[in-house]
Formats: sequence, C-alpha cells, structure tokens
Amino acid sequence: MSGSADGVVQAGQVSGGVHFHGHGGDQSAERPEARKPRQLPGDVRGFVNRTEELERLNAALTGDGGEPLVVSICVIAGTAGAGKTSLALRWAHQVHEYFPDGQLYVNLRGYDPGTPVTAQETLYRFLSALDVHASAIPADGESAAALYRSLLAGRRMLIVLDNAATVGQVRPLLPGTAGCLVIVTSRSRLSGLAVRDGAHRLTLGTLDEPAAVALLRAVTAGYRPEDDQDKLIDLARLCARLPLALRIAAERAVDHPHMSLDDLISDLRDESSLWDALTVGDDEEADAVRTVFAWSYRALPAEAARFFRLLGLHPGAEFSAAAAAALTGHPTHRTQHLLDVLVGAHLLTQTAPDRFEFHDLLRAYAIDQAQRDEPAESRAAALHRVLSWYLHAAQAARTRFKASEPPLPLDPPPDGVEPPAFPDYDAALRWYEQEHGSLLVAVKAAEKAGLDRIAWQIPALLRPLHARLNPFDEWFAMGEIGLRAARRQGDRAGQAELLTSLGKAYTQSHRLAEAAEHHEAALELRRELDDRLGELLALNAIGLIRLRARQLDAAEEQFLASLTLCRAGGSDQLRQREPTLLSNLATVSYEAGRLDDALYRVHQALAGHREQGDHSAEGNALHLLSAVQRESGDVPGALRSAQHAVEIARRHRNAVEEGFWLLDLGRAQQAAQEPGQALVSYQRSAALHRRLGDRSREARAWHHTGEAYAQQRRFEDAAAFHRRAAATQREINDPWQLALALDGLATALQESGAEEKARPQWSEALELLAAFDDARASLIRTRISAALG
Repeated sequence: MSGSADGVVQAGQVSGGVHFHGHGGDQSAERPEARKPRQLPGDVRGFVNRTEELERLNAALTGDGGEPLVVSICVIAGTAGAGKTSLALRWAHQVHEYFPDGQLYVNLRGYDPGTPVTAQETLYRFLSALDVHASAIPADGESAAALYRSLLAGRRMLIVLDNAATVGQVRPLLPGTAGCLVIVTSRSRLSGLAVRDGAHRLTLGTLDEPAAVALLRAVTAGYRPEDDQDKLIDLARLCARLPLALRIAAERAVDHPHMSLDDLISDLRDESSLWDALTVGDDEEADAVRTVFAWSYRALPAEAARFFRLLGLHPGAEFSAAAAAALTGHPTHRTQHLLDVLVGAHLLTQTAPDRFEFHDLLRAYAIDQAQRDEPAESRAAALHRVLSWYLHAAQAARTRFKASEPPLPLDPPPDGVEPPAFPDYDAALRWYEQEHGSLLVAVKAAEKAGLDRIAWQIPALLRPLHARLNPFDEWFAMGEIGLRAARRQGDRAGQAELLTSLGKAYTQSHRLAEAAEHHEAALELRRELDDRLGELLALNAIGLIRLRARQLDAAEEQFLASLTLCRAGGSDQLRQREPTLLSNLATVSYEAGRLDDALYRVHQALAGHREQGDHSAEGNALHLLSAVQRESGDVPGALRSAQHAVEIARRHRNAVEEGFWLLDLGRAQQAAQEPGQALVSYQRSAALHRRLGDRSREARAWHHTGEAYAQQRRFEDAAAFHRRAAATQREINDPWQLALALDGLATALQESGAEEKARPQWSEALELLAAFDDARASLIRTRISAALG
C-alpha cells in the first residue's frame, strides 16, 4: 500500500504497452495520447546563404528514388563560431513537418567552460518531455536509454543534439529504430558516429565573401544608410567571415547608425586581444573572434561591461533575471535593463521567457574579463550572493513541497539579495524545473569555494523535491557533496540530514542494503543529538525498507518503535506523525493477513489524517481500508472507500495516486461481480502507469486484468495478461509479485485445459513463496501445493 513519498510505503517502476479489448470499456483510455514536445528554439533572424549546405542536408534525407529518410543521423561539424547551430536550426525548421510526433532539443554544452551535459541528464529531460513521470525515470543510464528507445519506436521525431563534444554524449540518445532524424552539431568530426552508426557528416567552413557581406547587410538593413560594398568586405575579412563574429560586428554597427564604417573598421583594427587562452580554430579565426569580442565589450557602458563580466561567474550555463540580480548586486528592474543591453549587443542570448545564456566562447571571455578586471574579493562576494539566493530559494520551495518539514536555520541573505517567494506548490515546482540544472553546479561551486555550510544545506533542503521527482543522478551527486561538506564542518545535524536524504535516494532507486546503511547511520547521529523527531523519521524509514523487502516482522518492529517515540515525545511535530505511522502499521497487518488488526489501525489513521486535513494521506488510508473491507466480506464498503479514494486523487489531479488506487477499485468491482467495470478501472490504471513510467504498477494492472478476464471465463485472454505481468515482474526482480502473476497464469492455463503447462508455473511460484513466512504467503503455498497434488 502506498501514500506520500516521504512517510508511507511507496512502490513503483515502469513499462510497455497493453491492449484491452472486448469488455465495453472506454477504448480511448487504452493508450493515452502522448504529449508531442515542440522544443526547437526559434529560427535564426537574418540567416543568409548556406544554400549548398542545405541542399546537401536535404539530399541526405532521400535516396535516388525519392524514398524518405535514407540517413537518420546528420553531423554538422566545423570551427567555433561558424554557424553550426544556426544551420542546424534553419534546416530543422524547414523539415520539421516531416516529423509529426514532435521535436526534442538539447544544448549539450560540450565546449562550455563549465561541465558538459551528460547523456544521462539529457535522457532525464527527454523522457520528461515524452510524458514519463520524473519518479518513473530509471536511475541507471542503460535502463533510461532503453525506455527512451522504446518510446521513440514507431514515432517520427526530430532530435537536435547541439554542441556535442564526444560520441559518448550522443550515442545513448540515438533512436533504436528508423523513422526519427537526429541532427548533431560539434566542433569535432565525431568519426565514430559515421563508422558505427552510419551518420552523414557535413563540415561547415567560414562563409564565402559574398555570403559574409550579405549577412552584414541582413543584420544592419533598416538601421543604417547602405554601406559601401568594399568597406563591408573589409569588415567581413576582419571577422574572418565567421558568422558569430560577423553578427556581433553588425550589431555594433546597428548601435552606431551615424558612425561611418571607416571609423568602425579602424576601431576594430586597433583593438588588441584582451584574452589569451581561447582555441577556436586556426590562428586567423582565433584572432578575429577575440578581437571582435574585445571590440564589442569595450563599447559597452561601464555598468553594462561590469554586469557582463560578473555574469560569467554564474556557476550554471543559464540563469534567470532574479539569479543575475543576486549575482551582480543590482535591483531587479536595473538587471532587466542590463540584460536587454547585452542581448541587443549579441553578447547574451535569451532562450525562453526569463532564461538567458552565453555562447560558450562568450562565457569564456566573460570569465576571463572577470578574472582580469574584478578583484578577488569582488568575485567571491558575487559568488556568495548568488549561492545564497539559491539557498534561500530552496528553503522557500521546500516549504511549498512539504510544509511539515521543519525549516533549516540559515544565515540571512547578503544585502541586496531578494530570495523568491512562491505562492503555491506549482510555482515552487516551476522554479525547480527551471533551475535544477544550476543547482548541482551551484553546490559544486560552493564546495570549491570553501562555502561548506551552503554546500550541505542546499542538498538537505532539496530532499522533499528530490523525493517527489527522483532525479537520481543529481540527488546522489548533491548528497555526497553535502555529506562531505557537513563532515568537514563537523556538523552532526547536517550529516544526519544528508544521510537521511541519501538513504531516501537509495530506497527509491531500489538499492535497499545501501538505503538501510545510510538510515541506520542517520539514526545513530539523531540519537547522539537527542533529536527525537529525527530518530522517529529514521526508524520509520528503516521500517519502510523492511516492508519493501516484505520483511513484515522487522518492519512492524521499526514502526512500533517510531510510534512509541511519537506518543512519548509531547511535541506537535512528533504527534502529527502518528496517523502516518498507524497507516504503515495497518499496511503490515494487511499484508500479513491480520485483517481485524489492519481494520482497527486504518480507522485510527483515517481519523487522524482527516483531523489534520491531509487529503492525500486520507485517500491512501481509504484505498487500504477498501482492501481490508473487501477481504473481510464488506464489498459495498470496499466499493465506497475505493471510489472515495479515487475521487480525492482526481480532485487533486494526482495521476500517481489515481492510477494506484484504481487497482483497489477494480478489485472491489470484481468482488461485487462486476468484472466488466473492473476491466475499465484496470485499463485506466495501466494507461496512467504507462504514462507515469511505473512498470511495477502497470504489471499489477495487467495481473488484475487477467483475474477479471478469468472471472468472465475468458481464460486465453487471462493467461496472456498474467504472462505479460510475470515477464515484467521477473525483469524488475520482484519475487512476491512474480509469484502472484505465475499463480494467476497457472490458474488460467488449468481452467483452459492446459494443466501440464500450468504445473511448471505453479512450481516456480512455490519456490519463490518459500522465502516468505507470513500467513498470507502460507495460505497461497497451501493452495498451490494442493493444486499440484
């Protein structure tokens, strides 16, 4: 049984398709319409020429006979600033209609001064865009890539992988079947993609002279009198005919419409390089890029120039206006003006509402200018301001995600830093979704800067968000950094917080031995600190681990110890945990077959949840109550409880809870001799769990579907669903659910007259059940043994 992510039992994994038929249910729920992502950035303003390159790319899509999609991977390679991304986006916008199932886009930041985006991070983003719930995205890269390929199979999608540095960033993101087009841009040739994956490669050089002049004219048209052709040729040569440098130079010319082109060219020729360490291609190209950057930077007003170089100190690759304000120490309205100045000068890119980023070359330049022109104290203060902003924002988001969590005592934010306030849960979630890419690098930056208190507090504050969304790579990485930082500080409370967070991460990624190790270490620290609430939560967490492993006696022991603390503690924070503990104890009693005990405990839990106004927990108790009522013979009561639980889930638009609680509604409908209605419930449950990516619960929906078909005496259909459920439970290594699915399969086979085929299924189920010593397992073993004679 299950409920909230932090306090009660949670199960779940993820899935393949399922086909229901012939029961008169709502066929539209068979396979929910997948969301169609439209992630392509906007087309490039003032794109000119590259006609030959576009024709070569178009030719790669069709064969001699015009058949579509001969090549499914195209690599656009070339020097930095050559316009690879612009060409890729122009072509993607031209051909996207051939890919009706949507577009995926990611900037892999392979050459960024910061950390490149890994394939695992991209899989998380793409699977989320493909409507897989965050909690259902597999923790390991291979499983996530397999799920991604499964979701792309049969679809026609356009996938743009921008700024890849290595084949390793790309290969896990390639579809497994034909029909999709992948466009990759890189400064490297990525020869492995051509050799092993059959990629078509286009190497992009600088623009020819007429095209470079045409680009200058396209950007300046309407802003300046028509400039002399020869002067434009001189300007293009000074920019090495690189589109990035050309655009920056053209924007400078636009900003000074009354300045002659001779003067602009003279300024550019006189500008010396202000940085040393950038390698972008041959010497001429490197000199041109450095010179244009320095020329444009020196033309900024002093305030905007300092703003530009301070932005280079932001630990993440992209940022919001509020984060930029904290970093630079400007008020929000002034920050927005300065961002507009930099965007207008083509020194910064706005990628979405309130999202900004540098081209990787410009970010490197901004960092270099900050190191040259800003004193060390100024740089340290800027970093501390923005890290404090993330810290206090995480506290505000945590409050909206889980109000019952006591706040961590934080140092006040520095002067001029205004942390965000989130009006509701949705606003906090939007902030996390936008900023989660910056949060991990912020924690790394804090550790590197020796700001250990911030380095452990941010991961500790984010635990409720991580527990709800399961971004395991980020969660584990932050937790380990935070634990190191807390240990360096000798902060035992901080260590306990991080051990608890890591224990939760290991539990939810099904690494139960490591989960127990971390929670037991946290328990020891909580006791040393005389932290009764922390001790209670650690005992409860260990109980949940035992329950997941179906070690029912051990789980009950931990829950009872937690309940003793809860009732003896005397504080409101302790007492408000009692309904959750009673619900967990009721789950143990139900799983052990002690129905009277389960009924008593679940009624106590239900009353407590209602008194506290916790509707989600109330729904969780109701679905457990339904199961107890059904097995106790109170079928009308079971129906009412399950229907009420599902109504709560739907009222709060909680697909996770609705999908799980529909399983108990279906079982109550079966008990009421309504197998057709039960099939409708199981069908919707399976569809929701497929969308959420929860393989375990989808397989349970298939298993119960098999039972409902057997109730209709459609034993071949029943066997097919039990067989599918068993295959999934075997794959995710759940011996208890596998034994139940095999038992259902054997029963369906026997009823259809295939008794000899049934016996091996029952034999395997019996072997699996030998590991469980509770009364429910014993009853099933007795029945199977009798069936085997």
